[in-house]
Amino acid sequence: MLRLYKLKDYNFILVAVLLIVSFLGVKLVGSADASLETRQLLGVIFGLTVMVVVSLIDYTWILHFYWFIYLINIILLFAVFLFGISTKGAARWISIGGFRFQPTELSKILIILFFSMFFMSRQKSISSFRTIIMSLILLGIPLFLILAQPDLKNTITVTLLFSCMYFSSGLSYKRIFTILGIVIPLAVILFLLITKTDLPIINDYQKQRIMTFLEPENDEYSESAMQQENSIMAIGSGQLWGKGLNNQEVSTVNNGNFVAEHQNDFIFAVVGEELGFVGSCFLILMMFFIVYLCFRTGRNARDMSGTILCNGIGSLIAIQSFINISVATGILPNTGTTLPFVSYGLTSLVSLYIGMGLVLNVGLQKKQYYEGEELMPL
Repeated sequence: MLRLYKLKDYNFILVAVLLIVSFLGVKLVGSADASLETRQLLGVIFGLTVMVVVSLIDYTWILHFYWFIYLINIILLFAVFLFGISTKGAARWISIGGFRFQPTELSKILIILFFSMFFMSRQKSISSFRTIIMSLILLGIPLFLILAQPDLKNTITVTLLFSCMYFSSGLSYKRIFTILGIVIPLAVILFLLITKTDLPIINDYQKQRIMTFLEPENDEYSESAMQQENSIMAIGSGQLWGKGLNNQEVSTVNNGNFVAEHQNDFIFAVVGEELGFVGSCFLILMMFFIVYLCFRTGRNARDMSGTILCNGIGSLIAIQSFINISVATGILPNTGTTLPFVSYGLTSLVSLYIGMGLVLNVGLQKKQYYEGEELMPL
């Protein structure tokens, strides 16, 4: 469970970048809503503590229990249906001991852990249709539980995450093109059914978000479209250097109440307005650097499971960052996805820190220290 590690192998650069992004997030959340700044700061401190503890636990020992991890994930997601707290028409939260948390956020880390070991244990047959079908079935169960909450954004996120992990595990290009040849036409058909018919494929509010993005000039959707339009204007109003944190101008995202959920879903609108083009680029570069360090750690991992794990965590951060920023800038329809380490959301924050702790532990067990040693699944 615990090993003697070399201090020089601890990725202090990654920790430093996480600290910069996280404490910038604390100030941005505080600027968006002063009452949440202390809670976000406590979340960062708690998350960092959990990250350090997890980083010292041998990830190979954790992965030996991958079927148990899968079972815990299913139990947590199913518990939402039994004890879930409904908010805005969706039951995504459960309360334990007075603390509320969102199981789906932790579920993404558990899915990464499970498939890191599952793919490695079937490395010799990773491209076989049997492994592909089995993987899709194992993914489908938690995916169905997430979608039924309903939580379309995390359903899409987990699907993209799974695809990235499977690709990094060595899936052959022949199989990739075969799957794409099936999935793309089905996705187009599903999209047409959602947008061109009244079939109840997704919830009304989810369909409205898609139609708002496609037809912002339509009077029926103009009020919803104003959310993203205001976000784009706010980002542009920051110009080169921004208006500064906690500025008191009336016509701002924070003071004018032009964008809802600006402390989490539209936090990038606050970034653009208050830190300007320079601050926005700096934050994007920091997020890119975190993803790069995850991938680099995976490349030097002691085994394939460590590689897939790091690639999974890096992909998760990249996917969520891309979606959040794309929504705020009008590239994608509104999904409600948070910006990692920046948006307000303690469950997401702590879950991501757990993921980063795993990446740090993989980095402590470099390939050259374990030449010839192989991790065997239970």
